Amino acid sequence: MFKKLMKGGQKKPSKSDSTDGFGPPANTTVDSSAVVIPPPSGTIEALPLFRDVPVSERQNLFLRKLQICCHTLDFTDTLKSVREKEIKRQTLMELVEFIQSGSSKISEICQEEMIKMVSMNIFRCLPPAYHENTGQDAADPEEEEPCLEPAWPHLQLVYELLLRYVVSSDTDTKVAKRYIDHSFVLKLLDLFDSEDPREREYVKTILHRVYGKFMVHRPFIRKAINNIFYRFIYETERHSGIMELLEILGSIINGFALPMKEEHKLFLVRALLPLHKPKPVAVYHQQLSYCISQFVEKDFKLADTVIRGLLKYWPVTNCQKEVLFLGELEEVLEATQAAEFQRCMVLLFRQIARCLNSPHFQVCRKWFFIMLIE
Repeated sequence: MFKKLMKGGQKKPSKSDSTDGFGPPANTTVDSSAVVIPPPSGTIEALPLFRDVPVSERQNLFLRKLQICCHTLDFTDTLKSVREKEIKRQTLMELVEFIQSGSSKISEICQEEMIKMVSMNIFRCLPPAYHENTGQDAADPEEEEPCLEPAWPHLQLVYELLLRYVVSSDTDTKVAKRYIDHSFVLKLLDLFDSEDPREREYVKTILHRVYGKFMVHRPFIRKAINNIFYRFIYETERHSGIMELLEILGSIINGFALPMKEEHKLFLVRALLPLHKPKPVAVYHQQLSYCISQFVEKDFKLADTVIRGLLKYWPVTNCQKEVLFLGELEEVLEATQAAEFQRCMVLLFRQIARCLNSPHFQVCRKWFFIMLIE
């Protein structure tokens, strides 16, 4: 991903440069004045490349580059601060390239200040949706044009830097968890409501990597996602990132150990099944259906619970939504054992009868198709 961001024609570092360490030698004293990043002020000036300074100065140079990247610039005016924007972009690319190279570990101080810089750039108030600005009724999410973030040329590099830091084999989770803490994770989850699909895709990848690497955060992340779903289902019915969150959960559910914990079963009943209720279910139904089928494949005894849940939220007047439910029900029935089927077959056949008598030809056709396959 990062290679696409880099421009060609850059000078290739010499062999001696590429093998240089990042941190200062053991007998070198780090300048304490460069440790803490002050609030950005004044103009931005370009700094030398890492390969152009002695090894003993690279840690201070890293911190100075972070200080440059703490400046937030106005992207609503393309003619404003053009020089400063380019300097910051180049500096971010250098930081990403250095972390990606993995030539050596960065110090704890540099890690802390890097996460501070990342936070200053990505954690911000998201702009309200168009319908919230105009007071109009919300349009169909599938028909809405995405609102793209004007600062994306910088934000993309900041996200790439964070991703490279999280996935790096040199990143010690015992150290990193001090900076990527619960507060950081919560703010990261808030960014799933961004209307820019490019940003949501990066946030999804990073959160998935954090979940995989920081085992201490796993219960907290699952609970926080739960709370997002509850608010979406019972309060707002408006959120841009439900699909991406379900994509992460599909992978998480696939890794659940057996016998399945009661916590996970409650998540199925209280969060996943009620997600069939909101109007924009079509936007994320494919991902939701995958999560549901994963539960049944993991524990076939949950088939009765899932089928009853689908019947509870079965649409009455929306034929397109009903066809989606039929497709999902077909997948669940394929993994259902005879004992579980018998528990819910009375309710199920009542619904089958209603579908066969439906005035909507798509619903009838889908049911006949399912029965022919069976």
